[in-house]
Amino acid sequence: METHVADPMPHPEPMPAGLSDNPLSGNPLAAWLLDDGWRIPDAKTLMQQLGQRMVVLGLPVWRLRLTIRTLHPQYLGSTFTWRRDRPEVEEFLPTPEILRTESYLASPYAAIFEGAGGVRRRLEGPAPLLDYPILAELKAEGATDYVAWPLTFADGTINAVTIASDREGGFAVDDLAMIDQALPILARVMECHALRQTARTILDTYLGRHSGARVLEGRIHRGDGEDIHAVIWFSDLRGSTAFADRMPRDAFMALLNDYFECMAGAVLDHGGEVLRFIGDAALAIFPIGAVVERPEACAEHVRACATAIDAAADAVRRIAVVNATRARAGLPRIRFGIGLHLGDVLYGNIGVPERLEFTVVGAAANEAARIESLCKALHREVLISEAVARVAGRPLLSLGSHALRGVSRPQELFTLPA
Repeated sequence: METHVADPMPHPEPMPAGLSDNPLSGNPLAAWLLDDGWRIPDAKTLMQQLGQRMVVLGLPVWRLRLTIRTLHPQYLGSTFTWRRDRPEVEEFLPTPEILRTESYLASPYAAIFEGAGGVRRRLEGPAPLLDYPILAELKAEGATDYVAWPLTFADGTINAVTIASDREGGFAVDDLAMIDQALPILARVMECHALRQTARTILDTYLGRHSGARVLEGRIHRGDGEDIHAVIWFSDLRGSTAFADRMPRDAFMALLNDYFECMAGAVLDHGGEVLRFIGDAALAIFPIGAVVERPEACAEHVRACATAIDAAADAVRRIAVVNATRARAGLPRIRFGIGLHLGDVLYGNIGVPERLEFTVVGAAANEAARIESLCKALHREVLISEAVARVAGRPLLSLGSHALRGVSRPQELFTLPA
């Protein structure tokens, strides 16, 4: 984020005249945004080409920075920085913590996001007004002029765009008028990118990356789906009812988040897809594109099974670290079970037209849950089906054959070696 721009000037210079009635009239930058800019598929590429277009049009822009606020569970939005002397646009993802930093609070962004309007500072002369830290930094790099504008979306969200020049004399009035007139068009174009990114973020967060992509591709109708081969992961927290009864709500939520961060974090870091959280349980898959007669001879099957086992081992290690921290704080340890199975499932939309869920259903998913349910009785944290063990070809510890509830044939189960 531009943590370097700030309150209105004590003695502000007048900003350029307001928007013209027709921004296309005699304004090549606005015309470019409407003709070419809106076709650019992503915000980062748009920033690259916008900066280059400004230079082609004779605008003395040395640095262009744009901050777009979006809905994201970890970040406030995206900040893109284009510089004439650098080949790539830099992207920065600010976290909420930045709002408490002095660099942000002492920046023009802090004021702009609260509705203070534009800021201009000339950086030349014997005693320029350098009342924000960013100004001294830019001046030291050769900047001669700096301007920051709010970029307002249709819903009232205030974003920000800043420009800096290194030309002697900085920006002329006509330069700033051309940019000012084009800002409403830039706002509309960037709002489309922000909405698309927000939609993608929400889908990825609540459905998972692969499922979210399928929804964006248009697979949104009940019954839309496909048969896939996958390693199915089912994990469950032990003793959660007792924890919920005797622990304060905040402490119980912290325990749940610690548990899910270890479980889901291990799945995601190993390329799996977390499909849903069911109370204190998690359902995930490691998809396999191929269906073959001898999966143990298929590299994709071997990789998926081995990766799922690695993810389970990683989850065990993560929980051990968390439990050591909890023990030092006098908190109860987290106990859990993980079941892994390999099979065919239907991957798609189920539910009612008003409320759909993108998930997997099928006998293999049910068997993964049945396998996990034996973890407590067998005193093991991880149980692996014979199908996964056979394909992975890893050294695992056999626990013998066991009956699964609702499954006619007993199945040999394995666990991680000591």
